[in-house]
Amino acid sequence: MAGVNAQSRGDGQEQRARDMGMTTEALSGRTQQVFFEPSEEERFTYPWAPEVDYNKRTEIDADGLTTTEVNKRLRDLMAEGYGTVVIQNPRGKHGLGVGILSRLNLIFEGSLGYFGVGLIDGPNVRITGRVGWSCAENMMAGTVVIEKNAGSTFGAAIRGGDLVCRGSVGSRTGIDMKGGTIIVGGDTGALSGFMMQRGRMVVCGNAGKNLGDSMYDGTIYVGGEIRSLGVDAVEAELTDLDKAWLTRKLRQYGLLPEQGVDHFTKVVAGKQLWNYDNLEPNEKKLIL
Repeated sequence: MAGVNAQSRGDGQEQRARDMGMTTEALSGRTQQVFFEPSEEERFTYPWAPEVDYNKRTEIDADGLTTTEVNKRLRDLMAEGYGTVVIQNPRGKHGLGVGILSRLNLIFEGSLGYFGVGLIDGPNVRITGRVGWSCAENMMAGTVVIEKNAGSTFGAAIRGGDLVCRGSVGSRTGIDMKGGTIIVGGDTGALSGFMMQRGRMVVCGNAGKNLGDSMYDGTIYVGGEIRSLGVDAVEAELTDLDKAWLTRKLRQYGLLPEQGVDHFTKVVAGKQLWNYDNLEPNEKKLIL
């Protein structure tokens, strides 16, 4: 009976997937679900996302307002069609600009506290000051540019988009990174790229201890010195394709060094941890 129920649940899930327009395609032993067709432009936005006009601009003075009040006012303005919003006097409040799942040109004139602009999917954000811990955590798409420095766990679990800090950042930058691009104009702290799974990280300055520790995949580029590499992180050849991408990306944000990008060090996963459970005890000791 349990087997029959399990089969029934499986059939029901497949039927729901078909009803949503999802199909499956076998690729070398793996299954890939296609959620939308590129030609279906309306499927790239959330159905509840407001229609905004970038030329329609307004301001919010956050001085004296709570985080909840600022975020609610921001959503109300988006519902009214405002596509460019300037938030003045954020004064380091935590959790500002989170959960924005639509197009928006958002400017913070000042500094943010912890968890600023997290869980976003689509907006273009510029922050003229500094940010605290976990800025842009779980970011899905869009751009975030910080003009000064950032705290630790910068871009934690980021999945897409461009996250840029023109200054230096703290430790554990890009921890559990799953996609997208993180660019640091200055230095980054220890354990940056820890458990990185995908995406690219560019550090124009120096990197702290244990860079890329336990990284599963992805690429890290460092323009300065690396204090030490973490477990299963190894240097790789900087190819012409890498140089072309670095040049284009850094020039886009005004961070291209005068001497170019030939001096960058490329770090990737050694992939010895991919089959860690199958290794002998003495082999595990060698890796760790």
